[in-house]
Amino acid sequence: MSGLNGGAPLSLKLLTVNTHKGFTFFNRKYILPELRDAVRAVGPDLVFLQEVLGAHEGHAARFAGWPATSQYEFLADSIWADFAYGRNAVYPQGHHGNAVLSKFPIVHYENMDISVAGHEKRGLLHCVIEPPGRPQVHAICVHLGLRESHRQGQLDLLCGRIEREIPRGHPVLIAGDFNDWRLRAHGKLSGCAGLKEVFISTQGVAARTFPARWPLLRLDRIYVRDTRRFQPLALATRPWAHLSDHTPLAAEVEL
Repeated sequence: MSGLNGGAPLSLKLLTVNTHKGFTFFNRKYILPELRDAVRAVGPDLVFLQEVLGAHEGHAARFAGWPATSQYEFLADSIWADFAYGRNAVYPQGHHGNAVLSKFPIVHYENMDISVAGHEKRGLLHCVIEPPGRPQVHAICVHLGLRESHRQGQLDLLCGRIEREIPRGHPVLIAGDFNDWRLRAHGKLSGCAGLKEVFISTQGVAARTFPARWPLLRLDRIYVRDTRRFQPLALATRPWAHLSDHTPLAAEVEL
């Protein structure tokens, strides 16, 4: 799992979370400020966000304490100096999508629309990050569709992008909501792109992440390639169980 850099290793902490647009399960309560506190407490270097609102005029008028900025800017605040947003779904009152928050410079990013016509909007947010004195790191935030046939096509697009856009030896970090309850993604991604899933590689099985209060389905993943080593990080049940409909995943990766 060695990369291009031969010096002392650089350790990065990753966190991925489906923010559910800043609301609890079933949209019962607005909890974005609590979510920000929980993300800060983990102390990640890179945060992969799905279902994060870029804007929503109706919510801004209805909920006290709604941020004046986008949700991803509110979450980044003064902790994560750089961020990127990929707008996936657009509707009359606003839009939402994926975002990446980074403590290192994001020198380029591109949002790839992988939606299937007539169904929910989905995207891959590909960010190129430059840690000091290191090769560029490719971080991709993923949110795949609900149907198996859609996911398979979207995984093919992800594999194709990795093969075309990312040179071997440059670290690849991919995280997000794969909606892969049938556990079909791992075989494809390990075969086509040589990716390793952090929890499957170390614990033999993907982590249970949905629903957050009683996780049964293994929907969320963290994949890596061309890293020195990696390990999953345990997160406390509280406060995460009530901050979204998904539990987050965290990992430590050495470059």
